[in-house]
Amino acid sequence: MDLGRDLVLATPLLVASGPYGYGAEVADLVDFDRLGALVTRGTTLKPRAGHPGPRLAEVPGGLLVGIGLQNPGLDAVLERYGAAWAGWPLPVIVNLCAETAGELGEAVRRLEGAPGVAGLEINLSCGNGRGGAVPGLDPDSTASWIAAARRGTDLPVIAKLTAAAADIWSIAQAAEDAGADVIAAINTLPGFLPARDGRGPALGSGYGGLCGPAIKTIALRAVWEIAQSVDIPVIGIGGVSVLDDVLDLLAAGASAVGVGVAAMADPMLPVRLGDELADACRARGVAAVRDLVGTALPKKRSAPSTRGAEYAR
Repeated sequence: MDLGRDLVLATPLLVASGPYGYGAEVADLVDFDRLGALVTRGTTLKPRAGHPGPRLAEVPGGLLVGIGLQNPGLDAVLERYGAAWAGWPLPVIVNLCAETAGELGEAVRRLEGAPGVAGLEINLSCGNGRGGAVPGLDPDSTASWIAAARRGTDLPVIAKLTAAAADIWSIAQAAEDAGADVIAAINTLPGFLPARDGRGPALGSGYGGLCGPAIKTIALRAVWEIAQSVDIPVIGIGGVSVLDDVLDLLAAGASAVGVGVAAMADPMLPVRLGDELADACRARGVAAVRDLVGTALPKKRSAPSTRGAEYAR
C-alpha cells in the first residue's frame, strides 16, 4: 500500500500511536516483518511527566485513558531508539505533539534526516497535555500546523484529526491544502467518569480519551466523510479488534487501518488481522486490497454529518 512520498506499507495494517510505545517494548513479541507500519507514542520537543494516576478506567465498550503525553523528549527518543528503527523491516512513523505551530516546526526540523524515521504523524487531536487549544477543531489552525510541518521536512506528513471537529470536511481539506500527504482519523474522544465513590473523577487527569469498540461507528463516519472530501489517502483508526472492523473501515474509504487499544491486550493482533485480510481477499477473489477501498462511498458526494442526519425531515 503506497501512501505517498515513498511511504509504502507491506500490509495495510499498522499500529496506531500508543500501544507499542516506541516499538522496543514489543520487539521480542511482534513479527515486525508482517506489519505495515508502527506509529510511536506521542512525542514532544521537551520531556513530559504526564498526568497523575489513575490513568486508565474501564468503561462499556472500551477504555477511558488519561496519560498526558508522558515521554522523555524528542532528543532522548532519537538517541534511544533511532538506531533500532533503522534496522527494523517496517516503517516507523513518529507521532509529534506540540503546544504551538512554531514548536512543532522546530521538532519537525530536528527529525529531518534522523535515522529510522519514515514519516511524521502530526497530532492535531488534543490540547497536547496542558489544556491548550485543539488545532484540529479549526481549519485555519489545522492549516497553520500542517504548513509548519511541511516547511520543515520532505518526509511524509500525516495529519491526525479528531472526530470532535464540528466540520471534519473542511478540516481535512485544510490539512490537504497545507501539504499533508495522508489523513489519519480518528483519535480518542473526550469523556469523563466519576470515581466509584462519587468523589471527584476516576482519572487523575479529570477528563480522558475514550477508545475501543465504543468509537467504531464514529470513526467510520469520519473516514467516510473525509474520503469524500480529499484526494489523499486516509488511515482509519478507531475500535478495531476483528477482521470485520478492518473491512468496514476500508469500505468507508480508508486505504490503511490502524489498530489502537486492542493491541495493548494482544500485541500480535495487528499482524494476525493483516494475515486475515489477505485470506479474505483470496476468498473473495479480490486481486488487491485497494479493490476493497471505498466500496461504501456514494457515487455523488453526500451532505456532511453536521447537517444532522438524525434531524432530517
